[in-house]
Amino acid sequence: MRQSFLYGTIILIIAGGVTKLLGFANRIVLSRIIGAEGMGLYQMVVPLLYFLITLTTFGMPVAIAKHVAETEAASDSRQSRRFLMLALGVTGAISLVLCTILFAFSGPIARLFFTDPRAHVVLLAAIPVIPISSISMVLRGYFQGKHNMTPTAVSQLVEQICRMALVVVMTISFMPLGIQYAAAGAVGSIVFGEAAGFLYILWQYRRATQKTAAQVWERPLLAAMVNSRNSLRQLLHVSFPVTMSKLIGSIAYVMEPMIVPFALVLAGLSTSAATGLYGQFAGMAVPLLLFPTFLTYSLSVSLVPAVAEAAYQKNAPLVHRRIYQAMRISLVIGAPCTVLLFIFAEPLSGLLYGEHQSEVGILLKELAPFSVFLFFQAPLAAALQGLDFAHVVFRNTLIGAVVKTVAMFVFTARPEFGIHGAVIATNIGITLVTFLHIASLVKKIGFTVDIVEMGKIVTAMFAMGYAGSYMASHWFADVSVGRLLLICSVASMLLYLLLLVAFRILGKQDVRRIPWIGEQLAVFFPRR
Repeated sequence: MRQSFLYGTIILIIAGGVTKLLGFANRIVLSRIIGAEGMGLYQMVVPLLYFLITLTTFGMPVAIAKHVAETEAASDSRQSRRFLMLALGVTGAISLVLCTILFAFSGPIARLFFTDPRAHVVLLAAIPVIPISSISMVLRGYFQGKHNMTPTAVSQLVEQICRMALVVVMTISFMPLGIQYAAAGAVGSIVFGEAAGFLYILWQYRRATQKTAAQVWERPLLAAMVNSRNSLRQLLHVSFPVTMSKLIGSIAYVMEPMIVPFALVLAGLSTSAATGLYGQFAGMAVPLLLFPTFLTYSLSVSLVPAVAEAAYQKNAPLVHRRIYQAMRISLVIGAPCTVLLFIFAEPLSGLLYGEHQSEVGILLKELAPFSVFLFFQAPLAAALQGLDFAHVVFRNTLIGAVVKTVAMFVFTARPEFGIHGAVIATNIGITLVTFLHIASLVKKIGFTVDIVEMGKIVTAMFAMGYAGSYMASHWFADVSVGRLLLICSVASMLLYLLLLVAFRILGKQDVRRIPWIGEQLAVFFPRR
């Protein structure tokens, strides 16, 4: 079932929001069952697990979404299936090799990467996740290329629901064997969740086509091999720079906990104090900053095939319109999130982490104004990838990572900045990469934006911020933190939406695109 760009985006945003909330609840439940020690073992393995999944997928989900969108535009379903088989073959082969190495050398690998030897058991439990998740992601990319976002959205929900249903049972069942087995049980719930999501999306594929995989190779063997080699080259042309971009981000992420505490010690702090401050920055402030970005990540998923199809058809106006739509939606979504994180940084941090973590609120407040650029980053990268400029995304990401890493050491090592130097470096990195992506689009396709319309959204954003801040400090200063956040957030958001309608940024045709309830809601909105 082919869906419009905006319809598919909204489906992914809704599913992403529900999945994010379920994942957050799942983490809370898990932490209460296995405690800090169990969570420590769990957190040792999970980042490595997702890094390995990045390696095994090898950028194929993005590559196949782009190329399937192009072949569907050319009405060549046979080539779409060829791309799918090749992507599954590459991903499956890498997964097989990597999982074999992990299983055979799990002991030495665990000793090399983990300080606690008990993490070995958790690592073994995580191995099945790699091939299941990787193949599932390729299948999702295939449906995204066909402009059908429902299988991706539903498979994510099925995966998370199954994981939540099993995490309590599996952790408690293995708890008598030791905390490491309880953590392994938690990872086991990921395995079953991924398997459930995979079976759903595989069923969707079988249902969507009566063709079998064997029909991909209907031509004579030699011609099929030549064609496959060309198709593989096309996939790798996109997938390789996508993988390198992700690896650069992962390497920078791995280096950060080494650089920041060391720089803080150079600035004159003790090791324990440096570790504590880094925990407040990376473990508390940054996760809050990143939490809303799933909204525009969902947008970027549907943007790759939408832009790729329009570019393949040489429809430049449609390319520009879809990229501009993505930037407009990013700002409409990102602006209120930025405002709420800024004006309520300290009460929100106090509510979540306790009043003794007051530094977290200060760090979040310093990070928040630049988060608006973070909302643009994924859609802009997706637009470049859809236009076959994945290598440009890699270059921009590399420049941003190098500048951020150097700045993080230079600023954090200065006593007058301390941990706030890490904030400055993070803000520099976010802003630099976003503007490099924009500059690349301007240079490559002459992309422009409607300054007046963007200015109206920014005006509504500042009005929302002023109203929320005024209400919090004058009208509801004496109420509890929870009530203050709820009342002021809802009231300021309503004002923001009213201003968007008054400025004709949000109109009947926009609301009508909301799945399931759009037609009913549209009667309350004017035409733009």
